[in-house]
Amino acid sequence: MALAGLSTLGVKFGYGTGATKPTSFTELTRINAIGGISLTSESIDASALTDEVTRRIAGRADTDETLPVTVNWTPDTLTEWEAVLTAYEGLTGNAEMWFTVYHPKMTKGWFFKAEPPKKLPMPELSQNSLLTVEINLVVTDYIGMDTAVTPTAAT
Repeated sequence: MALAGLSTLGVKFGYGTGATKPTSFTELTRINAIGGISLTSESIDASALTDEVTRRIAGRADTDETLPVTVNWTPDTLTEWEAVLTAYEGLTGNAEMWFTVYHPKMTKGWFFKAEPPKKLPMPELSQNSLLTVEINLVVTDYIGMDTAVTPTAAT
């Protein structure tokens, strides 16, 4: 019998760099929410001059342009995200920035390549609330699910 569902408890989010899928990812902590990546096939007009009604075929899949990550904003998470920006700025050759979402009850994780923002954004502030910031990553390539890699704490 199939599981009724899974909780998001224990989900980890991490980043790594390389020309191919990294073998290790650095964990980004205190993540409150990770946006999803949906794929939508573009529609190509395949109509001929004789068609009275437009005929279409599916084209390439398009991802969402950005993926929002909501972070509890603390001095520690600021340091972690500054390290992300530094790692991205230091990429050379064919290396790219990879991200993974790891779920402890799944043998496969989600992987995608993305560009972080040029600067870290300012959070929205209101009285008597948790200080969080939404960091939007520009998705450059959705890899999909592959063998999970557990992100580990920065050393």
